[in-house]
Amino acid sequence: MASVLDSSPKQKKKKKKRKENSLYFKYREISSSSSFLYFFPSQTVTGNFAKVIHGLNANQLTDQVIQRSKRMILDTLGVGLLGTSTEVCHKVAQYSKIYCSDLSSTIWGHLDFRLPPLYAAFVNGVAVHSMDFDDTWHPATHPSGAVLPALIALSEAFPQKKKISGLDLLLAFNVGIEVQGRLLHFSREARNIPKRFHPPAVVGVMGSAAACAKLLALDQLECKNALAIAASYAGAPLANAATQIKPLHVGNAAKHGLEAACLALQGLQGNKQILDMESGMGAFYTDYSPQNLPTLQSYPWLLDQQDVAIKRFPAHLATHWVADAASSVRRKLLDSSENLFPLDKIEKVVLKVPEVKYVNRPSPASEHEARHSFQFVACSALLDGSMSVQSFTSENVHRPALRALLCKTQLEHPPDNTPSFDSLYCEVSVTLRDGNTISDRCTTFYGHWRKPLKKEDLEKKFQSNALGILPTEAMEGIIETVHSLEKVEDCSVLSTFLSGQSARALPEKLRFL
Repeated sequence: MASVLDSSPKQKKKKKKRKENSLYFKYREISSSSSFLYFFPSQTVTGNFAKVIHGLNANQLTDQVIQRSKRMILDTLGVGLLGTSTEVCHKVAQYSKIYCSDLSSTIWGHLDFRLPPLYAAFVNGVAVHSMDFDDTWHPATHPSGAVLPALIALSEAFPQKKKISGLDLLLAFNVGIEVQGRLLHFSREARNIPKRFHPPAVVGVMGSAAACAKLLALDQLECKNALAIAASYAGAPLANAATQIKPLHVGNAAKHGLEAACLALQGLQGNKQILDMESGMGAFYTDYSPQNLPTLQSYPWLLDQQDVAIKRFPAHLATHWVADAASSVRRKLLDSSENLFPLDKIEKVVLKVPEVKYVNRPSPASEHEARHSFQFVACSALLDGSMSVQSFTSENVHRPALRALLCKTQLEHPPDNTPSFDSLYCEVSVTLRDGNTISDRCTTFYGHWRKPLKKEDLEKKFQSNALGILPTEAMEGIIETVHSLEKVEDCSVLSTFLSGQSARALPEKLRFL
């Protein structure tokens, strides 16, 4: 594959200088001298976004934003490592091997497998979402998977003399998260669980482009163009939910965002008002109403105001309310049945959930359909008491006891149960043949932003996901590195650990600022 950063005719004069830097990337040092740009306010929302992307600096990251984003990073790396073992990840990795380049980046969980940065971002992004185990935000999207794989792949492509610090990575990551959140807040429609398209394929690619633009230190004009280019990559129909194609939405968002930033770096130009227009980002939302971002002074990060949900098992977020309610009902049933689950005495199971059509699957036939089934998760939790990665194996999906219970399960959609991750609830009721009904309701599950996972439980999730993919030393190295990420001098140490190497491989990279 030709370099994704080959110079356009307009850029030929700069080509020699880039080669001298051993990389076709142009990297500009960010300095306080750029502050003069703030005296010229943009007349468009797109220009305003470009100014903020360009102008935000690491000193503006709050302690809470840093802590929350490090949790997101650790969780995303863990689910991505686990995802490398999935069939869909194997298929896209095999496909991507046809591409080659002088530049290469790590494929997570592989010591001797590297790809050009674009395709490393793609494969690792697919891995992150391959089990629907990645974080979820409000308004609804999966924010980290579209951004982190692109940034890690890009960070490996910089020349050795220009190290990307952990703080550089944190800043770019949060710029990408921020852009996604701000775009989602331009639509009230976006606050509910989506119906027509998968949000990471729309706002995720924009966040990836913004994050990569930040890491590349693009100027304001180039940031505008990166957003315009990314918008032309945006979109993926929700009809592909619960199939092997859905993880590609996140992989493509990571890849295309990185590509958009690289093309903007080459001088490719697009519509400078892409965020302002009904035919721009407004094409995805019927009630799109863009606004300027807050001023750079004392910038209020959305992640400070709204944390993410981190999943305890790999399935659509809405099913996590179902799992907790069903597990509680199971405990009540055991208490009244001498610790024996009364499967043969169950007359019916009623789930009161919001109306989300693509999570209404009465008889899922595959692991991907099971991950998007209120009914499957409820019945699994009733039978087993909890959900895990193993709940979605073919053996468990097709076991006779579960199939029998699915036939007795029905959904109800109370009018007050709105399809929003911020307000929905689930009530599970099991009616026995003797007429008794056992019920419980979940309004906030453990892992939701109102009830976040404890640090030790987040680390246990990461270790469980990485087990069997990485050696223990590499796992511990990732946890330690992410924990102190804002102090890490060279964040490429993450790639070292993600490939399975231990700290002894590159001890010089373990210096802290």
